[in-house]
Amino acid sequence: MANSNYINEILDVIIIGAGSAGLSALREVRKRTEHFVIINDGSWGTTCARVGCMPSKVLIEAANAFHRRTAFDTFGIQGADQLMLDMTRTMQRVRELRDDFVNSTLKATEVLGPRAISGRVRLLGPNQVLINDKKLRAKNIIIATGSRPIVPAEWHVLGNRLLTTDTLFEQERLPARLAVIGMGPIGVEMAQALARLGVNVTAFGSNKLIGGLSDPQVNQVALDLFSQEFPLYLGERAELILDSGENHVRIRAGVADIAVDGVLAALGRRPNIDDLGLETLGVSLNDKGLPPFDPTTMQIADLPVFLAGDANNYLPLLHEAADEGHIAGLNAIREEMTCFKRRTPLGIVFSDPGIAVIGSHFRSLDVNDIAIGEVYFDHQGRARAAQRNKGMLRVYAKLGSGQLLGAEICAPAGEHMAHLLALAIDQSLTVWDLLRMPFYHPVLEEGLRTALRNLAAKLPAVSESDLASCGAFNAAALD
Repeated sequence: MANSNYINEILDVIIIGAGSAGLSALREVRKRTEHFVIINDGSWGTTCARVGCMPSKVLIEAANAFHRRTAFDTFGIQGADQLMLDMTRTMQRVRELRDDFVNSTLKATEVLGPRAISGRVRLLGPNQVLINDKKLRAKNIIIATGSRPIVPAEWHVLGNRLLTTDTLFEQERLPARLAVIGMGPIGVEMAQALARLGVNVTAFGSNKLIGGLSDPQVNQVALDLFSQEFPLYLGERAELILDSGENHVRIRAGVADIAVDGVLAALGRRPNIDDLGLETLGVSLNDKGLPPFDPTTMQIADLPVFLAGDANNYLPLLHEAADEGHIAGLNAIREEMTCFKRRTPLGIVFSDPGIAVIGSHFRSLDVNDIAIGEVYFDHQGRARAAQRNKGMLRVYAKLGSGQLLGAEICAPAGEHMAHLLALAIDQSLTVWDLLRMPFYHPVLEEGLRTALRNLAAKLPAVSESDLASCGAFNAAALD
């Protein structure tokens, strides 16, 4: 066992998990002590790099590039019907770039020598773990074991017809007919991308809201747009039946009854806490097996144990996992606990149009205490020029003060407008503060300005000598 030097030593920190949160914690711990180990079960390299954010975006970029041919005729470009997709080459590129991304994450642990240990860990208490039949002790433990796709046990009968994002990118070819079950962010992204690559996709979701949206108007626009690319069946739980005689899988959900060649499970992710020994910590666990922890310190109860990243199921996003690893790493090595203010909530779905939820979700707001501004992109000048004129944006502010609270988006350049709004909300800006900012012409962000002007009209007016009052031309060429 490579860690023999540490068996009889009381370490400062044991980090369990080498994903985004674990590597972020490692970065802070290494600055302050050499008495640590990082332990990882399974493949090294983060979920994001191996099976999540990065390979999925490579696939999405290929899908959008191929789909762009459907608008060529509008631009006077001929011959689009002669273009063909080499799916084998497309998937090969996904893996090539994926491997490069993974290799970049491995550099942080390859230099650690015996401090990086492979194996499955079990907690023996708040200061001790069992790894490869050896006991290690530490003053502090950071749990950053990540997550895995949720797959109902009964679905495993599908064998290799069942895909998750852990296996999708390994495929040389894709099924001709595929059911995507689950219309959260992952399901929306993959359903659209695969449909654009020529797979006959049918999508299912037990929730009538998709992509993390909660605003019914934005959600309806999203449904209308995505249903033009693939059938959507929402509001009913899907039942899967393996029809071995017919060599396909049958999916039933409400009025839907279809046959497919494969199923992509996109039901979300489950924390990797099974058999970790959390019960040995002496604290109560909730119905999901998770202990109480403070999201401002990542500390479990009052123990020298910290729970960070997807393992706590709090905000399973890469930038949040990095923050949580940072917080856990600092608090695990300091004498006094530090509480951190968390960032403005920001969630993005890399669909077309892009979906984003910023700040407060619509569902969390009292409609009697807010004003709402909105814009549809059907006639927005730059969007029309790019043949991207679809979608809408809704932004929410406090009545009276006009302070921005949140927004939900299904619009072109949604990911970029989402960052602008997140910055504004983080700085407690008002609608008028944003309207005082320059908006260059012609850009898609002018659509955001239209929504802000729509919102400002429902709030107390500012002085005419304030440029925030500068109105619209009401002409597509100028607004």
